[in-house]
Amino acid sequence: MPATYNDLYLDARKALKAAGVEQAQLEARELLCFASGKDRGEFLRDLPLYASDGVEKRFRNLLDRRMRGEPVAYLIGEWEFYGLTLEICRDVLIPRPDTETLVEQGILFLRDRPDGARVLDLCAGSGCVGLALADNCPNTMVILAEWSADALRVCRQNILRCGLSQQVSAAQTDALEPPPRMLRDFDLIVCNPPYIPTLEVGRLDVSVRDYEPRMALDGGEDGLKFYRAVSKKWKRALKPGGKLIFEVGYDQAQAVKAIMAQNGYQDIQTTMDPGMHWRVVEGNVEEKSE
Repeated sequence: MPATYNDLYLDARKALKAAGVEQAQLEARELLCFASGKDRGEFLRDLPLYASDGVEKRFRNLLDRRMRGEPVAYLIGEWEFYGLTLEICRDVLIPRPDTETLVEQGILFLRDRPDGARVLDLCAGSGCVGLALADNCPNTMVILAEWSADALRVCRQNILRCGLSQQVSAAQTDALEPPPRMLRDFDLIVCNPPYIPTLEVGRLDVSVRDYEPRMALDGGEDGLKFYRAVSKKWKRALKPGGKLIFEVGYDQAQAVKAIMAQNGYQDIQTTMDPGMHWRVVEGNVEEKSE
């Protein structure tokens, strides 16, 4: 007997929930929208209608892949972050809600600079953080800096997709090395680096361990390799009075605060994410004395 869109949606939501998927309702909807080529409004409108055999077959194939661990964002090729719809593939991490805390702290800093600012998104991945900052702070100029050539391609496609090519550009650079001359004089550096300790990468959930790029996860033996390098080497890329803002792992805030203090940052502060984890650590470069 043919299934309605609502039947398919409810079955998928139930299966995903039973498998422990936290956002089962959202994922079931996104998979069915993708399989049917409908936007969300059309999906809601057509819930009582029968799905074609082709749509049902495509949907069940996608659901089967999701149940084996493949993330929805990779299955549908896009994901939403801070109001932007971004291209997402296995060359980049999937943007997480936790990272919106990093964006919010960046926006707070930039809104005090009405004449505009230069921003660097270091370890940019998909470019989600820098693009969200540019979208919310129109006077800023943002550079998405990424070492992976494949991730850099995604950054450039997302710049075009978001219509932000007048504000945002991309550059290949290694965050573990000192900044090249072209990447200097920033008011703000935001950085969501790899921060999973090497031995813990293999213990991550299958949807992360087997699908997301290891180079974007592995933060070295203790997970702090990038925080040490960026705090020390990229301080020179900030203007006097500039700010460095990190996203950190759920248990890394105190260690990162210590690293930033050792490198002379001032007014070091931490911010919680909605899950009540200390998710962001930030510090300022000293202003020049008169």
